[in-house]
Amino acid sequence: MDVLVLTVVHDPEDTRIRHKQIAALRDAGHAVTLAAPFSGYARPLPSDFRSIDVPRAHGLNRLGALRAARNLLRRRAADYDVVLMHDPELLLAASGLDHPGLVWDVHEDTAAAIGMKPWLPRPARPLATGLIRYLERRAERRTTLLLAEEGYARRFRGDHPVIRNSAAEPEELDVPVDNRVVYLGRITLPRGAREMLELGRRLAPEIEVHLIGNADDDCADHVREAHDAGHVHWHGFVPNDQALGRLPGALAGLSLLHDQPNYAHSRPTKILEYMAYGLPVVTTPNPASTELVSGHDCGVVVPFGDVDAVEAAVLRLSSDRAERDRLAAAGRKAVTEHYSWEADAGLFVETLERAAARR
Repeated sequence: MDVLVLTVVHDPEDTRIRHKQIAALRDAGHAVTLAAPFSGYARPLPSDFRSIDVPRAHGLNRLGALRAARNLLRRRAADYDVVLMHDPELLLAASGLDHPGLVWDVHEDTAAAIGMKPWLPRPARPLATGLIRYLERRAERRTTLLLAEEGYARRFRGDHPVIRNSAAEPEELDVPVDNRVVYLGRITLPRGAREMLELGRRLAPEIEVHLIGNADDDCADHVREAHDAGHVHWHGFVPNDQALGRLPGALAGLSLLHDQPNYAHSRPTKILEYMAYGLPVVTTPNPASTELVSGHDCGVVVPFGDVDAVEAAVLRLSSDRAERDRLAAAGRKAVTEHYSWEADAGLFVETLERAAARR
């Protein structure tokens, strides 16, 4: 196949897009072109496969990116066997395009996430939610759908393959445990930025809190101040393979998501990555997170917004290394048996090959 992978929203270094799906396609011998906002995220163009730089859709500045995506699809879609789209906005850009190889990867419950978008005026949110639900129904009739979570199936009438946000397992993992706890991912207030900064203030310098990822505007200044004060170690953006390489040996991995509808049924990829790399998890009690951590006995579930409970959990893991190692081993075993990307990668490639065959 010749596959065009298209996003105007996601970072070109997005783990699911770049390091799982594109890697799986290339491992299977297929050609890939990634059209993504490289300049918008200040990312270099890849040297090992083809790429196209497109504008970034960000906040209310989305029209230019959609127009560029629509022009790209009108000019170039016929050159590809499959067009894999990663943003609901691209369903508008592809409107009227007669291409049997259109595929939409459903990353999240976008309608539920609308309430968390500070850039969208509150009166406009019901209209945006309705538009998204309409686009989803229309997309089900015109495109192949991939669902990132089993829970997304209830939004659609038909059956669609679930390509989970599972974890790629490291080949080797044998490092001593040190005095770090880590967070890997985008840093925002709804994802627990305030709680992690307070945790760092309390634990420093005996236990270090490391934050790996970009910080959104809602908290970037506070993260920078905490880093400068020595309360946390903020690494900013780190390429995925290097970021995962910083996980082994940490006391625990943090996932302190707030109680938001969009987080309720989405299995956090970071939790699976912590488990795969031998870290016990400290998480808030969103249902999908609790199912992972409590179901496999691989970490600690703490109340929403309760920094005291997070601190107590970390100190307990630090003082009881045998318990820490038991939880870590349980997480690794669960990933191997239930959440390994190897199984999902095969289904992903096969689904796109079937879509290409319709041409």
